[in-house]
Amino acid sequence: MSSKSPEAFRTISEVSKDLSLPQHVLRFWETKFVQIKPIKRGGGRRYYRPEDVKLLKGIKSLLYNDGYTIRGVQKVIKENGTKKLIKVETENKIFTEYEKDNNDQSNISSTPHHSMNDSKRRKLMSVLEDLVKLKKNLDNK
Repeated sequence: MSSKSPEAFRTISEVSKDLSLPQHVLRFWETKFVQIKPIKRGGGRRYYRPEDVKLLKGIKSLLYNDGYTIRGVQKVIKENGTKKLIKVETENKIFTEYEKDNNDQSNISSTPHHSMNDSKRRKLMSVLEDLVKLKKNLDNK
């Protein structure tokens, strides 16, 4: 984060840099999530409030870390509101948390899943585990 006060508004370039996202992605998300409302000043220059930045971090986490689709994130926001997403935007897997052993049915969290059913999620987690093992093997060569 820059040397600005935490309460200061941020430009799109500052937010882009802080979130490691291209500016066009932020502009695209504005069209998909009506909750993101940067203030626009002269020349269409965007200024993001601290709440906007926190919401963007939460959306990024759901999309990039938890594997949600845009429609899935929209559903999460509709069902849970932005306050919950903003409050816990730094925690990964806030809506799709799993125990370490994803193959055991009894270990699946009771948290609702919005982007895919449990069967598909288990298959994807299995594929992910295989890919991680393969990457480790390649790294060791």
